[in-house]
Amino acid sequence: MMLRQSVYEKYEGHCAYCGEHIDYKDMQIDHINAKRNGGIDSIENYNPSCRLCNHYKRASSLETFRNELLAHVVDRLMNVYIFRVALKYGMIEIKEWDRKFYFEKINNKEQMKLQEKQGD
Repeated sequence: MMLRQSVYEKYEGHCAYCGEHIDYKDMQIDHINAKRNGGIDSIENYNPSCRLCNHYKRASSLETFRNELLAHVVDRLMNVYIFRVALKYGMIEIKEWDRKFYFEKINNKEQMKLQEKQGD
């Protein structure tokens, strides 16, 4: 199987970060640990990513992406006047984020299934 196809199938055609379904042709391959930070070219270090997530993550570590880039998105949006207007008029809604990426949620579900089988 081709490497690109293997990466795409890791999370059944979903972005590993936001969970959005991505078409094969639109998938970008993200280095979980960027090469410039010592990451290597291997299937274990690749995640399928939508363009938006891959662009925003760039060469950041997962923790930097989670804690510095995503955790403060709402704070930055609150500085945008039109965002505050849309919020006031109920056009948008701010939801709590559990700080977990899609691949972490999927992996956790698989681990729980394994534990249930072992307990039987």
